Amino acid sequence: MEYDKEFLQGLYATMVRIRTFESKAEELFLQGKLPGFIHLYIGEEAIATGAMANLRKSDYITSTHRGHGHMIAKGADIKKMMAELYGKETGYCRGKGGSMHIADLSIGVLGANGEVAGGLPIAAGAGMAIKLQKKDDVVIAFFGDGASNRGAFHEALNWCSVFKLPVIFLNENNQFASTERVQETTSVANISDRAVGYNIPGVSIDGNDVIAVYETVKAAVERARSGGGPTLIEAKTYRIKGHFVGDPTLYREKSEVDEHWAQEPIGRFERELVSMGLLSEEEKKKIWDAAKSEVEEAVKFAESSPYPAPESALTDLFVDDAGYDY
Repeated sequence: MEYDKEFLQGLYATMVRIRTFESKAEELFLQGKLPGFIHLYIGEEAIATGAMANLRKSDYITSTHRGHGHMIAKGADIKKMMAELYGKETGYCRGKGGSMHIADLSIGVLGANGEVAGGLPIAAGAGMAIKLQKKDDVVIAFFGDGASNRGAFHEALNWCSVFKLPVIFLNENNQFASTERVQETTSVANISDRAVGYNIPGVSIDGNDVIAVYETVKAAVERARSGGGPTLIEAKTYRIKGHFVGDPTLYREKSEVDEHWAQEPIGRFERELVSMGLLSEEEKKKIWDAAKSEVEEAVKFAESSPYPAPESALTDLFVDDAGYDY
């Protein structure tokens, strides 16, 4: 399938924006400027980028503890994201959610989730709401390889299959669940093999190939919109960084990481575009410079923003629909 230059450069630019944001977040965390924990998406940018290129603003996603890339690819405000990482009042959750709990309902992001597999039942609920309202929106539920071993994964797939809900289950298999290799924790060679247990299509793809991700998700989205029900997609990639920033990664050798760096998605796609004459050095520099400028502006915004007032500590923490006064 052929794509025009604007579309392909757009994919490249989205991946660059994600990488630039994540690299800056890592730098700031190591400088002691960000509270909490940071889980980086570096090396997995092709999955969020390729998947989200198929979605409308009204479509939904559920994210994970490694969710910055999902947010950016779906159209989130980078300034508000950075402010949230800083714990500032101007952040998405007014500084109270941090890296793992960013949400933006206005663009269909139903939330990142610090609980492994926590977004999958939420995606099923959103899919049921879409069906009951007779809409043609879809939901993409992102989750890691470790989440496929949680009960919520199996319950969500079963529910969505029974009711033929418009949910795409997109597994980002980065080969590690925290510090454990997927081969040590998972009973199947391919996580997509589990689709057969729920009578839905399952496919494994190269998660570092942004076009493969785009085309595979496109087929699943079209199927879901037309009432065909859910699909399980396993996008195989590699977690370049540790489980969190500061992880000593004693469970793998540096040579293994170096080998996978050579296949990371941005450099790979960049080489393809250059070989096709679709990305010049000048265009490449312009894209990277724009991303760096945008992220630096986000840092300035975050650092100049106030922290939440102490008296607002309990505000926004509870949904009061029963008249209780917290």
